[in-house]
Amino acid sequence: MSSADLQPAADRTGTRRPSSQTPSCPVSPLLTTLVTAPVTLPVTPWTRPAAHHAPVSARLPGRSGRGRCAEHATGVQGRDMGYVTTTDGTELYYKDWGQGRPVVFSHGWPLNADAWEDQMMFLARHGYRVVAHDRRGHGRSSQPWGGQTMDTFADDLSAVIEHLNLRDVTLVGHSTGGGEVARYVARYGTSRVRQIVLVGAVTPLLMQDDHNPHGVPRDVIDGIRQGVQRDRSQYFREFAPAFYGANRSGATVSQGQLDTFWLGGMQASLASLFDCVTAFSETDQTADLQAFDVPTLIVHGDDDQIVPLQATAARAAELVRGSVLKVYEGAPHGLATTHKDRLNADLLSFLQG
Repeated sequence: MSSADLQPAADRTGTRRPSSQTPSCPVSPLLTTLVTAPVTLPVTPWTRPAAHHAPVSARLPGRSGRGRCAEHATGVQGRDMGYVTTTDGTELYYKDWGQGRPVVFSHGWPLNADAWEDQMMFLARHGYRVVAHDRRGHGRSSQPWGGQTMDTFADDLSAVIEHLNLRDVTLVGHSTGGGEVARYVARYGTSRVRQIVLVGAVTPLLMQDDHNPHGVPRDVIDGIRQGVQRDRSQYFREFAPAFYGANRSGATVSQGQLDTFWLGGMQASLASLFDCVTAFSETDQTADLQAFDVPTLIVHGDDDQIVPLQATAARAAELVRGSVLKVYEGAPHGLATTHKDRLNADLLSFLQG
């Protein structure tokens, strides 16, 4: 499929729907029997650079006892990173680059905001302000007990948007982040939202049921929980090849990228990783998608071994009025990395449209 092979769910007049020939993508057996050769990975603990620390007088104590910046730290253009404290005391790390109309990114499980850096740098260099936060329990954010629900994720996203007073926003969500974006729209509306992009999103429902026969079977979801609880370090080493399609013939995914996935997963807390599985797999977001009332782009790979196309994007395109579905031939779940040039071009075109 070329970049011109657009599969429109509907144009902005709502007159077109996705083709019944949308390719099917069965769940990879690797989700239940993931086996790869051991990989030796160097681990360097993350530390916040001293240059970004605010003066002591501008810091507030965090729940963990470590000080956090009361406001975002100052970068070359007046912003670069910071923390937002939510109503329950959770501290959310965010990065904030560039100047212009804002684009806010929500990442997938088990990663963090760094997963979007290819898109963030590209769009910042094309005149946009780009923001991404680490979901609670992930990356550099606090690791609270509980709160791993789509409602809470949406509230956290709202906290970031309101803290930075962002308006006319384009929301971009990958995988679990797509569910976060959808629940945000359902809870807060689109008064601050200009456009929405769902990339490999879990919406409307990932788990298989009578109304979602192409979804992921419950025993596979249970296997994810078991793998994380038993030995998450090894599980992420085994999960990464399917995430990026590195298990496919002719794949060019580097070992470094697989190692980066492992590192991102290991930065999250075990409790958050475990509980988030329920949120991204069992939350029915049909009504959330029906609440969309702004231009929406849906992007999905037809070789997504983690989030099946037919169960998610194909259905989402039917639920979101006026949406456009783009299917990337041969693309895996982690297409923001493997197909970054094509996704970057499509994002820029959508933003400029």
